[in-house]
Amino acid sequence: MTPDPGPGPAQAAAGNGATIHASAVAHCGRGCLIIGRAGSGKTTLALEMMALGAVLIADDRVRLTRAGARLALAPPPQLAGLIEIRGAGILRVARHAAGVDLWLAADLDRTAPERMPSPAETVVGGVAVPSIPCRDRPAAAASLMAILAAGSLPDPEFLPDPEPPADGGAS
Repeated sequence: MTPDPGPGPAQAAAGNGATIHASAVAHCGRGCLIIGRAGSGKTTLALEMMALGAVLIADDRVRLTRAGARLALAPPPQLAGLIEIRGAGILRVARHAAGVDLWLAADLDRTAPERMPSPAETVVGGVAVPSIPCRDRPAAAASLMAILAAGSLPDPEFLPDPEPPADGGAS
């Protein structure tokens, strides 16, 4: 995997129990950290994923707890179960989670440079995490939900080699 070259809010976090400016959801037991600059759509992406079945971990502030090579995602206690719906107010959700292992980062500051980009990572709290560029991707929520449900990352090298012609190439 190629490390993400640019520093971001998640990369600045270090140490155990750090709180970063991000949102996070869980699906199929896997945590997805949504990172990006202020106003990039972190809460909107979290709400879209929740509408597709994800569970809120945290909105606007995410607490990172390191356990060996893993990071667990949780809300700060005073924000547990709360998400802001811009223009409407604060919503308290009945289903929310904490202590979910970080499995994937959705980066709203990066666009995919090509249709089949090389795998990328973002460093979060000192841990390299697979990262999906999501800026300007209208179907980002559905794509991320499919990746979390599958439990495996997309592989741009997955396309099989073409089969040789049945006659061995002789014409």
